[in-house]
Amino acid sequence: MKARIVRIGNSRGIRLPKPLIEQVGLEEDVELEVREGEIVISPVWRPRARWADAARALAARDADLLLDQPSATLFDEEEWEW
Repeated sequence: MKARIVRIGNSRGIRLPKPLIEQVGLEEDVELEVREGEIVISPVWRPRARWADAARALAARDADLLLDQPSATLFDEEEWEW
């Protein structure tokens, strides 16, 4: 797909079609980098994005159990008070 570089104040910009933005999942903030002579635009990586969805999916298939059984610690046995 071709696009035209347009003047935006003292800078230059490219208008991206809405379907293209939605297909890639771009939001307000993006990452820009130059890679081998090309400008790459990518979504900002959010470390905890979609964790809630993943947790719900685990619960739906009963896979959200603890891997290890809970065990009391010295703090639990001697120091903790209600």
